[in-house]
Amino acid sequence: MITLTAASVLPDDGTTGTLAGRVWLPQAEGPAVVAVRADGVFDVTASFPTVSALCEADNPAEKLRAARGERIGDLERILANTPPDRRNRNEPWLLAPLDLQVIKAAGVTFAISMLERVIEERARGNPASAEAIRKEIVRVIGDDLSKLKPGSAEAMRLKQVLVEQQAWSQYLEVGIGPDAEIFTKAPVMSSVGTGMDAGLHPKSTWNNPEPEVVLAVSSRGNIVGAALGNDVNLRDFEGRSALLLSKAKDNNASSAIGPLLRLFDASFSLDDVRKMEVGLNVKGEDGFVLDGHSSIAKISRDPTDLVAQTIGPVHQYPDGFVLFLGTMFAPVKDRDAPGQGFTHKADDIVTIAAPELGRLVNRMRMSDDCEPWTFGVGALMRNLARRELL
Repeated sequence: MITLTAASVLPDDGTTGTLAGRVWLPQAEGPAVVAVRADGVFDVTASFPTVSALCEADNPAEKLRAARGERIGDLERILANTPPDRRNRNEPWLLAPLDLQVIKAAGVTFAISMLERVIEERARGNPASAEAIRKEIVRVIGDDLSKLKPGSAEAMRLKQVLVEQQAWSQYLEVGIGPDAEIFTKAPVMSSVGTGMDAGLHPKSTWNNPEPEVVLAVSSRGNIVGAALGNDVNLRDFEGRSALLLSKAKDNNASSAIGPLLRLFDASFSLDDVRKMEVGLNVKGEDGFVLDGHSSIAKISRDPTDLVAQTIGPVHQYPDGFVLFLGTMFAPVKDRDAPGQGFTHKADDIVTIAAPELGRLVNRMRMSDDCEPWTFGVGALMRNLARRELL
């Protein structure tokens, strides 16, 4: 069971920052864009019908602070009503803090995760083979590529050496080559928020959480804020073939983002993101505990470079996008048999946390056991029109 409180979900400095979110309003049969403040949660949908529209403002944080709206209630009560098992559907509950933005993700942006992708590929989705392959890969290329700049002359020399040793991989190509791996994680509006169930494909037997920072970017390419994310990954599917990436990444409830969107202001900036430590904790009903972290300071590509490779003259996003920055976390702790590594079990509780962004908490379920996603873009537009908010 997930228990959410304001103290456990908010950033360490509480409501000092400018916090935006979305709340489902039963009486409106649709979502509200909200400002989370010290004195409660306020519906600002009349000023910003979507979070996308808020992010398009010249100064989103300033505009949100100035916005007035009806007080929906206490964050504490809304959070308590969010987990699906205890939800009173006549009361508001929290949603993921984005709507019309395209959900993008960057892969292989850290040296450690790059090595694990190479291992997945060579193991062909078989976790029993991973440990032996891991030792072989580290022997050939080492385990510290953190100082290697992707696309540099040094990186290209390393590529040539690996090609000659028949140790080259498509994951090394995007890890140290000039072009970042940027893919579409999930459909628009399909993400789940904190307190909700996150999904795993029922045929997957080797999978893991990916604790990440998620940037919010406007249609003009301006990075306006950040949230936490879990880029749930199926290691067996992607390991069998990189062409199965969409099935490994995009399943019902497999994109978790939250708890809130913290907009850039005097208290929080992109430089804070660059220094951020993202923690991970997994607790299973079998007593298993896994702890990990991802340090954005060790990322191989700066967040501005990843954004620049996502949007520009060759690709536009009229409603903006959010971008998972990738993770250095690679779970190798054995859960069951020695050498089998980690994989999720149903009802695992995953907590992804950072002092600046709060805590994203989800229960893991099979995707077909999670709440089905039924409220899409068309439903949102009809709902906002009926409420005379468009």
